[in-house]
Amino acid sequence: MAQPRRIVLLRHGESEGNADDSVYERIPDHALGLTDRGRRQAREAGERLRALFADERVSAYVSPYRRTHQTFRHLGLDPSRTRVREEPRLREQDWGNWQDRADVRKQKAYRDAYGHFFYRFAQGESGADVYDRVGAFLESLWRSFQDPDHPPNVLLVTHGLTMRLFCMRWLHWSVAEFESLSNPDNGETRALLLGADGRYRLDRPFERWCTPEPYGLTR
Repeated sequence: MAQPRRIVLLRHGESEGNADDSVYERIPDHALGLTDRGRRQAREAGERLRALFADERVSAYVSPYRRTHQTFRHLGLDPSRTRVREEPRLREQDWGNWQDRADVRKQKAYRDAYGHFFYRFAQGESGADVYDRVGAFLESLWRSFQDPDHPPNVLLVTHGLTMRLFCMRWLHWSVAEFESLSNPDNGETRALLLGADGRYRLDRPFERWCTPEPYGLTR
């Protein structure tokens, strides 16, 4: 098994929806592109990633959304050393077709009160649904490590909630731990680094906005 030395998760640059949530009423979520600021964030992330990967090979997986495709293109990775695949299971949490801004804002308030993991948007997904498909992707990713020539780096270009849920699944976080953490900013990364003991650890934590309150389950 050729486990990669690092698995880097990158949140896309700022999108049109991040800058103005009224666009969801006119443009499908998956079709939203990057803003000028988002393109700059992607280029800056590319500079950091090219320095990190140096001349090593990279296996990249990109969410099928327009903003993640654009983010990947602006990274400027060497195509001769980068194997890239579109991966639908890394897409954003589905909120449901055309979105009424007032209704989405109301549902977001409900979600904050109910919990991001369990709350299901009326026509979309819950965080738990995203967790399940991220878990299915993780199983596929792990099988790819059976290739003895697997690149030493994996890059996932995805979305903030999906990043947190991927780490929750990989690192076996509780729901309470997940709920206590914030999404990374646009263009930010987190990396799972392989240690000498064969276990992966985060290079730096997600920002914590509250102290988790577990239900009392012990291990």
